[in-house]
Order: sequence, then structure tokens, then C-alpha cells
Amino acid sequence: MSNFVMKLLAASTVASAALTAVAADTQTLPKIPDSVLDAYPVYSGDDLELKVDNAGTHFRLWSPGAEAVRLNLYTDGLTGEPYDVVEMNKEVSGTWTYSFPEKMYGKFYTFQIFMGGKWLKETPGVWAKAVGTNGYRAAIIDMRSTDPEGWADDKYVVTPNQTDAVVYEMHHRDFSAHRNSGIVNKGKFIAMLEPGTTSPDGEKTGIDHLKELGVTHVHILPSYDFNSVDETQLIDRQYNWGYDPINYNVPDGSYSTNPADPATRIREMKEMVKALHDAGIGVIMDVVYNHTAVNDDSNFSLTAPGYYYRHNPDGSYSDASGCGNETASDRRQMGDFIVNSVRYWTEEYHIDGFRFDLMAIHDTETMTRVAETVRSINPYAVIYGEGWTAGDSRLPAERRALKENVAKMKGIAVFSDDIRDAVKGHYSREDDRGFASGKPGLEETVKIGIVASTAHPQVDYSKGNNSKFAYATSPEQIMNYVSCHDDLCLTDKMRKSMPDATDSVRMRVARLAQTIVFTSQGTPFMFAGEEIFRDKKGIHNTFKSPDEVNAIDWSLKHKNREQFDYYRNLIDLRRSHPAFRMTNAEDIAKHIVFDDVETTNLISYAIKGNANGDEWNEIRVVFNGSEKSRTVKVPKGEWTVVAADGKLDKNGLGKMSGGDVEAAPQSALILVR
Repeated sequence: MSNFVMKLLAASTVASAALTAVAADTQTLPKIPDSVLDAYPVYSGDDLELKVDNAGTHFRLWSPGAEAVRLNLYTDGLTGEPYDVVEMNKEVSGTWTYSFPEKMYGKFYTFQIFMGGKWLKETPGVWAKAVGTNGYRAAIIDMRSTDPEGWADDKYVVTPNQTDAVVYEMHHRDFSAHRNSGIVNKGKFIAMLEPGTTSPDGEKTGIDHLKELGVTHVHILPSYDFNSVDETQLIDRQYNWGYDPINYNVPDGSYSTNPADPATRIREMKEMVKALHDAGIGVIMDVVYNHTAVNDDSNFSLTAPGYYYRHNPDGSYSDASGCGNETASDRRQMGDFIVNSVRYWTEEYHIDGFRFDLMAIHDTETMTRVAETVRSINPYAVIYGEGWTAGDSRLPAERRALKENVAKMKGIAVFSDDIRDAVKGHYSREDDRGFASGKPGLEETVKIGIVASTAHPQVDYSKGNNSKFAYATSPEQIMNYVSCHDDLCLTDKMRKSMPDATDSVRMRVARLAQTIVFTSQGTPFMFAGEEIFRDKKGIHNTFKSPDEVNAIDWSLKHKNREQFDYYRNLIDLRRSHPAFRMTNAEDIAKHIVFDDVETTNLISYAIKGNANGDEWNEIRVVFNGSEKSRTVKVPKGEWTVVAADGKLDKNGLGKMSGGDVEAAPQSALILVR
């Protein structure tokens, strides 16, 4: 998320920390020197913090600094006093244990540690996998009872290379909440279980819309248990993006039909994953391991005070997240937590990939371990993140998972802010135009995006706006996009930066912008609803805006059907032709040849030699961001026109001969032979 978004989010999460009396006044935790925290033993067993087997129910909490630990047992997930309190036993590697001979399914629990002369607040621990309402108490359930029918046979979606993926970023509520979505379970995981839904105009919505569009993966905004929505008050239709984590290893109850039942949210999220898999669509989960919703009251702080975070020399929280704290992935137990958490989501929920929020707060070593672990389970996993922070970090820059360090992380991709800002205009300046909307001087930065930030003999990185060197060694390390949930969506950006244009013209510009993204090397990523020209009422930061702002208005699909068809055909073009999906930098440098073009707002290049095994021997691509037609030279011979004047069809729009060819204003021209 952008720094602006994160700071506003921080204010929101502080205000929402008192959802119930359980999370009342903030307490002051003991300050522990880094030298002591760094010396804590690491526990690598797979039984944190609950394990149920034929020998009974076993608890193990990692809390090396605790002087004593007690376990509170409840019959209710939110209210009432504990029916039993037991003192846990000090064990190996900083852990505390206690076992019962029976399987305690249906019960709830919390831990409390004694430290600095007092008992700290109750916590479900950091490894809760099932919780009661609002996540304050962990639940003991039989996880196999949450598996939907056919779950054992469910399969990950196969995209042989990361560049084969087409990623569609969506929020659960945005996608289904509008009154004209035709979906019954609005804003819920199981909205994806409703085939045959349509808008009042008869256009496909829901999962059928995704299938019609042709994307390979949906990127769902945070779906773990987050802080800012009160699960006891869902009738109020509260909204939040969810970048304020509480329990990292259990789904959020607001997206379930019954938050009070610990099994329901788990089962329904699995049902959503399976429905998407059955439709041939993978699920990428947005994860936010870089910070927590609260500081001293977080589950991390209440189990091992100080350990899971980076601190400044004066003992205050380091704040690279812009949300009041940052986690310390470079400490082994925290790094292991991240790695084991993504392993858990991959195995238990069949998640197909992960998007890491503010990934540069994490160290490159941990991110490499993440990729190795996830791909050992699912070789086709799609893994990427934001290669930046929202503020300075205590972690040295050379160790951060920055976009500039992506070559140090095998199997990880980063978002390209190069192509984003060059194509549509700078994200933070609403009136700034980009290449696609007519601003000159951005041609070389767009070329950086076209070659996926890899070294190319015809690309001059000294002229790049955001990057001054080829930081990627493979196109599989780059995610290309012009818009996401953060900041102005593409429609609103066009309206702000092109105030005198009509929406018809803006849609042409949007088509050109996305054509650049989808024909560039790397992996394309798009924001849900832009295929039907959705907006967000011109608001930059809608992280807690109501459905009236965020929900996709499905009447736009019929109104802007031509726009949808262009996007659908664009995705089909990319998926059908591997020349747009090369997998190594050497092939890009070999097969892509840029033409010498002196005119501004014009880029012309060829993809030659049946690149990446494509059936097309040569593809000519011309991008004209000007408001006027431009003439380009094309080698003589018969060419099939695939895209021209705001229209696109991989099977051809007609034929033309080479020579001087006219490229229509604000559009892409693609010729093949």
C-alpha cells in the first residue's frame, strides 16, 4: 500500500482496537534489549500452539521470556468466564506445554504469560487456526470436518511459468455487494458458489464473469482475521480492505455466513477456493506479515514481548509500514512464522500463490525461503509483492526485499512502478498524465516496462523515471500493472487527469494502457471491474469507504460492453501467444527489436523469430499515446491486423501491406505474420 494509505489505515486500526471489552485499555509491556531477544532459542516443531491426536489435546506456546504461562479454557468463543485455568509447564526451546487426555473439540482457549511482575492480557497465540467471534479466543475443532465435498481431489491451477498467469485483483465485497450483482451471498466467500448470476441486463456476473473474461487467477485482498470489522455487527455492512492483521492463520469471520461458528468461516473459504479451481481459476492471497493492527496488544506482543518486531534504539517501534510498527522477519522465529504460515495456507486451503504487502520490510533470505517452501508443495505457485516500504526500516537496505534486490530472491516477483507511472501518470499526482494519455518524454520508461526491467541493448535506463538500471534478471520477476486497489483506479485517474475528455476517449486511453501491460513481458495484473470501466467516485483511498463507493456496478457491463470485449480479447491474445510470455532475459534481448522513432508518444517494436515458440514469426507492436494519428514504417509484405483503432481480435481484423502505416490516436496497432 502507499504511504498515504497506510497512515490513514493506522489511524483507523487504532480507533477500531476497542471493538469489545476484551481489547480495552492498552497495557505497557516490559522493554527487553535486542541482545536478549536475539539470543532467544528457536522452536522448530510443528505442534505450535495446538495439536489434537489420539492421545488427547496438546498445547505448546513459544514464550522464552515468560516467567509463567497459564491456559484459560472456555465453552464460549466470546463471552463468559473460563471453566478451567491451568498452569503450563516450562519445556524445551522456550516453549510451555500442557496436555489433556481427551479430544476437546468445541472448546475455546487463550494463553496468558506472567512477565515483569504482572499477568499480561489474554491472547489466542500467534498460531490460532480457528477462532470465535472477533478472534479473541482460539477454537478447538476437527479441521477435517471443514473440508468440502471433493476437497481431497481439489487441484492447484497450473500455469507452467509465472508469466503465464493473468491476475485479477478483487475485494470480496466489491465483487458481489452491489444490488444489481444478482448474487445472494453478497460480500461472502460463498458468493463464488453461485453460477448463473446475471445483472438486470442479462450480463454474466460473479464467477461466470471471471470465466468469460478469461483470467487465470484472482488475487483476493486480505482474507485472514483482521481487526477493523466487528463480527458482531455485520448488519451494519462495515467495510475495510483488511490490511490490519490480528490472526494470520484463520479466515476473517465477516466474509462467512456465521462468524460465531469457528468451522463455518474455514469451510466457506475452502468452498470458495474449490469453486474457483473447478472453474480453472487459481486463488492468490494478499498477506500482510509486515505489521500488526496494534502494537503492545498484538498477539505477537502478548506471547513474546518485543521479539517479533524491530525497535529503534530508544525502544520505540520501528515503523517502515506507516502503521505504527514493523515485524522482524530477520529474527529466525518470525521468519519461520512467515514461512510456515504460507505453507499452512498452501496445504490446508490449497491457495495458489501469495501477494506480499510492503514486502521490502522483509529480508530477501526469508522471501527466498517462502518461495522454496511454497513451490515444494505447488510448483506452479504465483508469488509477488510490493518491492518498497512506506518508511525507513531498521533492516539494512541491502537485505530488504526491495525491487532493486529482486535478483537476490529466486522465485519472487515485484510490482513494476516503472510501467505503472509511465503509462498512466504518477500515482500520487491526480492531474499528471502518462504516455497513454498524451504526456511526452516517457517513451524510454515504457520500454523498461515492455522488456520487464531486464537488460536490453536498445533500452537506455539512464532515461528511466523510476529505475536507473536493469534490476530484473528474468521477466518472471516482474508484475506489470497500471492500477490496483491503492490510490485512484484507472477510470478515476483518467477523469482527473483528462478533465476535458469524454468517457469514450478515456476508455480508448484505458484500452491502450492495458494493451501495453498485457503485451509487455512479465506477468499482467489488473484491478477488478476496470474491464467494465468501474470507478470509485474519484476517491484515492477507499479502504473503509462504503459499498456505495467500492462495489462494482454491474450495469456498467452492458453499458460498456465494447470495453469488456476488448479486455476479454486482449487476455485471449496474451494467453494464446507465448511471444508475450517469454521466460528469460536472453530471449527478450534477442527477439524484441525497437524501431528508431523520433516522434513523442510513439513506440514501435517487433517481436521476431517465432519468439518463445509462437506460431507467429513476427509481431509488430505500435503504441500511439498522442491525440493525433501517427505514421510508422512497417516492412513490406502481407500482415494480419490484430489490433487497430481501439479494436482487437487475435483472429484478425483484416489484412494490410507494409510500408507507411497509420496508427490511430490513443490506441495500439498490432500486426502479425
